Amino acid sequence: MTDQEHTSGTRPQQLVTDVVVLGGGAVGENAAGRVVQGGLEAILVEPSLIGGECSYWACMPSKALLRPGTALHAARSVAGSREAVTGTLDARSVLERRDSFTSHWDDSGQEDWVRDTGIGLVRGRGRLTGPRQVRVEYDDGGSVTISARHAVVLATGSVPAPPPLKGLDDIEYWGTREATSAQEVPPRLIVLGGGVAGTELSQAWARLGSQVTLVARHDVLEKYPGPARELVKAGLAEDGVDIRTHTGTDYVRPGVGGGVELGLDDGSVLTADRLLVATGRTPALANLGLEDLGLESVRLETDDSGLVDGTDWLYVVGDAAGKVLLTHQGKYEARAAGTAIAARARGELPPSEAPATWSRAAASADHAAVPQVVFTDPELAMVGRTLEQARADGINASETSLELSVAGSALHSDNYRGWAQMVVDEDRMVLVGVTFAGPDVSELLHSATIAVTGEVPLDRLWHAVPAYPTISEIWLRLLEKYGL
Repeated sequence: MTDQEHTSGTRPQQLVTDVVVLGGGAVGENAAGRVVQGGLEAILVEPSLIGGECSYWACMPSKALLRPGTALHAARSVAGSREAVTGTLDARSVLERRDSFTSHWDDSGQEDWVRDTGIGLVRGRGRLTGPRQVRVEYDDGGSVTISARHAVVLATGSVPAPPPLKGLDDIEYWGTREATSAQEVPPRLIVLGGGVAGTELSQAWARLGSQVTLVARHDVLEKYPGPARELVKAGLAEDGVDIRTHTGTDYVRPGVGGGVELGLDDGSVLTADRLLVATGRTPALANLGLEDLGLESVRLETDDSGLVDGTDWLYVVGDAAGKVLLTHQGKYEARAAGTAIAARARGELPPSEAPATWSRAAASADHAAVPQVVFTDPELAMVGRTLEQARADGINASETSLELSVAGSALHSDNYRGWAQMVVDEDRMVLVGVTFAGPDVSELLHSATIAVTGEVPLDRLWHAVPAYPTISEIWLRLLEKYGL
């Protein structure tokens, strides 16, 4: 059932399908696609743009904003190309390129993909009205009730979680959506929040010409190992970002003559033309009818297939599940959920039985093998646990770390600065965590992800010979330092 059929005056009041997916972002698309691959019917319900946050306001536009600055910096980091670079970033060209990656906020291409995949589409806002039943309100009036034979999947994403800052409700400020879709470069920008979004957008806008001040209540990227985040902070500082860590805020108010003023807890006041609030996100579970079904609307507990505890029909995946707020991990959860739904529909997996760990119907990697990248310059890439997390989980863990200084990095750029760490489960002699920091280290991450996920024994990993001269030679140096 396509959106065109619904808008042509022939909208039905009742629909029946196998699976209803609320949320047409990347995660919802993957859930619906997997269900269809499994031989079932699916209807996708989306009130906004198909493709969701990642396509239009997060992953794609933010990386499009960052990449030109990284490319320019890379050219300036090598003798020979350095001398050929005479200008600075052309902000208008960067923003226009960013616009192209969002398809100019036009989702017709995504709609074509949904239709070609055989997924039904209803544009509107869905709400659970009973087990396996969803009521969708159209933006232009009217509604349709969709009954699912097997399952409803919540892939509704997350929403910003602004801090309880005095005066925030009284001013106009940027969230991450506004920051990734802005059409002008603010002369002065305050970024509130030292997480991944705050650090990435601080550097992106600084390199586009903003005078940026980053304010963080704790440290920047505090969940990552110290040496890695120090390299990122040094990169931000080199781009002129004024970093204020361990700094509290008292209030925000309109500035004299425009802009904003942010009062800090030390009594000082920061002024800027724009304030960007990037203090985290929370699962978007409100107004879905969960309370009427006796379920929590803050956090839903699930098994590894995404099946909500106490139900045999409701699944939640992606940011909405609140486990790992990363697009790639949400898509992984969606694929597992779609596989489980199809298996349960065929009677191959009982609803009361959790899928086997590491099976295609279980998102087992959520627990211990999550890959993540901070796309600053230098980059920070990590998979699995830090040393502290491993020990907190009861693992007899050790760490081996060193500066990322190999022939490949020396060739990559002059004065390359990087750092690498591996965390080892000493009882099983396998890796449980790996972190890299440095220019372009995100391309090292998948090898680390395979090693952690596959629990490759260290004595076998020793035989994975890195090609010379590449940055991957760091694997050899880490294993040598460990003692192999």
